[in-house]
Amino acid sequence: MIALITGSLGLLGQSCVKVFRRAGLEVIGIDNNARSKYFGTAPRENGEDHQLYRADITRHGLVKEIFERYGTEIAAVIHCAAQPSHDWSARQPVDDFQINALATVNLLEQTRQYCPEAVFVNTSTSKVYGDSVNMLRFWELDSRYEPASDNEYHRGINEYESIDQSTHSPFGASKLAGDLMAQEYGRYYGLKTGIFRPGCITGAAHQGAELHGFLSYLVKCAKEQKTYNVYGYSGKQVRDNIHADDLAEAYLEFYMNPKPGDVYNIGGGRENSISILEAKKELEVRGMNLDLEIIHAPRRADHKWYITDYSKFKNDYPKWKITKGIAEIFKEMIG
Repeated sequence: MIALITGSLGLLGQSCVKVFRRAGLEVIGIDNNARSKYFGTAPRENGEDHQLYRADITRHGLVKEIFERYGTEIAAVIHCAAQPSHDWSARQPVDDFQINALATVNLLEQTRQYCPEAVFVNTSTSKVYGDSVNMLRFWELDSRYEPASDNEYHRGINEYESIDQSTHSPFGASKLAGDLMAQEYGRYYGLKTGIFRPGCITGAAHQGAELHGFLSYLVKCAKEQKTYNVYGYSGKQVRDNIHADDLAEAYLEFYMNPKPGDVYNIGGGRENSISILEAKKELEVRGMNLDLEIIHAPRRADHKWYITDYSKFKNDYPKWKITKGIAEIFKEMIG
């Protein structure tokens, strides 16, 4: 059986390759290393641990050829490839939509045509909720913001958060389009689709850049003694972080027992949440200094606070758990 993984050279893709190979599946990857174009980071040039097709997922004919070649041998399609930057999407909204929305629909359709029994995992994003989270009332504490309605939002944002009447960024909107189509291919066509909405994905393999890859870029700045620019909220904005390996394990759990068309918020949760100011202190504890430059205007549509309530997934898949906490993530990144 084959797991077809898009974006197999990326942070999450690498973890999915490892996890699905360990589970006994042959892995075929599709990746054109476009992250070097988005962020200027050094590309990963090989895929020794899996068969790699250097193809652009927007080249629909090439993608179709791969599905035709393997057909019903494909047991899982793990869609990790994306254009993941808010700021890049604002500059190139048409290209962004082609990558995040239209390519996703094409992958779903090729799955329907050539391997309809395969499980299709779609990597969406917490940004599908837009900036509606910012409409909550927050307490401003010494190092972070917290919702004033502690009882309702203490565990974080669940799947009932509105996706409407908010500003998403072109990236958030394009990912939402792919998210909704993946739901429809499950609910309307009966494909075994699962839609996952992660917060910040991280890990040692992450090649963070400014405005993308929060913890990775923060550690990079500390190592290189570069100033870290903070856009808005005085560095008190909060994110939860999930290690790519833990997210890949969640995908494997879904593959083994799919619930077609279902949606899951997935992330590190409250226990893996941290603000920029708190991250700076974590580095200081480890003997590293980080200079912050506070820029008072926040990024448009950026979250002031986002923690994932992953209880729905945990209830459906009780064997899954977070295995890498924030301290271990820092240790891994610092090396």
